[in-house]
Amino acid sequence: MTKKFQSVKGFYDVLPEKQKLFRFFEDAALDLLDQYGYHEIGLPIVEPTELFVDSVGSFTDIVEKEMYSWEDHLNNDRLTLRPEGTAGCVRAVIQNNLTYNGSAKLFYRGAMFRHENVQKGRQRQFHQLGVETFGIPSPAADAEQITFLDRLWKKLKLKKISLVINSIGDIEDRKAYRVKLIEYFEKNFDQLDEDARRRYKDNPMRILDSKNKDMQALLNNAPNLSDFLSQDAKDHFNELQKLLLQNNVNFSVNHRLVRGLDYYNRTVFEWTTNDLGSQGTIAGGGRYDYLVESLGGNSTYACGFAIGIERIVLLLEENTQLTTFSPEVYIVNNGVGAQAFALEVAEKLRDEAFSVSVNLEGTSFKSQFKKADKSDAKICLIIGEEEVKNGIIQIKLIRENGAQTSSDVSELIHNVKKFLS
Repeated sequence: MTKKFQSVKGFYDVLPEKQKLFRFFEDAALDLLDQYGYHEIGLPIVEPTELFVDSVGSFTDIVEKEMYSWEDHLNNDRLTLRPEGTAGCVRAVIQNNLTYNGSAKLFYRGAMFRHENVQKGRQRQFHQLGVETFGIPSPAADAEQITFLDRLWKKLKLKKISLVINSIGDIEDRKAYRVKLIEYFEKNFDQLDEDARRRYKDNPMRILDSKNKDMQALLNNAPNLSDFLSQDAKDHFNELQKLLLQNNVNFSVNHRLVRGLDYYNRTVFEWTTNDLGSQGTIAGGGRYDYLVESLGGNSTYACGFAIGIERIVLLLEENTQLTTFSPEVYIVNNGVGAQAFALEVAEKLRDEAFSVSVNLEGTSFKSQFKKADKSDAKICLIIGEEEVKNGIIQIKLIRENGAQTSSDVSELIHNVKKFLS
């Protein structure tokens, strides 16, 4: 018996109806990115494993539990399917010296891979649109990215989406905070879950992001990072808030928001919705001023974000009615030489920018006329053996009065335009 293969768990086919929503999102996003002056960069889906260990953080869930990594025995390389895009983009900026002439505003899109528990809005191959700005220290860069997202949601007509922001300060700020946080968790060690007990000394800030309901009271009473921020970090965050208010971007401040990656500093933010259950974060990012230098580049200010495209598509499914593609012209054909003639005619029409569907099934005229009607095309071209022999094509209005006329091939473009006007 022949095997019947299934897709790998967590890896999904995107069927045509859903792919339309992917294209709808990308068209809207790409138009806006052009308006804002961001430039697309293409990045490989495979990178050295150490790139993610050194950037994302060795004590993060991504590196500890979720990466698809292996050793390439042909070259003795340790490789990983990219679990996120920022690290690869930073590597590309350094390798290609993209900030040599000043700042750079980049974006990328494509598949990411994490070995996660599969559920609605969370799968093992997923797609992101990432945006990164390099070389600008001002909170205006952060504000521009957040304002871009606010405009994108409005363009997509998505509602009930909320913005949460926070500042996690700089390295020295977090060092001082880390000491106090570890002391606090040690005093309350019996209230920590197994995951928190394992990581409280290595990555105590990540515990603040825990969704364990039994720990929420403990976390609410933890020391507040905002009390440890330097004046520069406070000024940066205050200016960001001022810029967002000036641009009518609504937000709330959550001092427990830290994001899940080690490279962030100062600004962190998330856009969330209540319409996707537990997977409510649809976009998130922040500032990472130390990452470029830590990966071998020059000291470079940077900030960025990523959008989870599958989660946006889930929202679009509930909120967006897309029009189905309808050709302007549908060509039915039957008989000796008819199909070849139909293909030739279709190409002439496409040269004039008409959208054309040719029936290639070789069925009866009656069956093809039914499909022409269902296609919602405006006119139908009829090609049989007589039409091929005489170089004449029948043009029939499918809608309205069903008028029909004959056209010489040399006059076809003119007559089709006349019928469609």
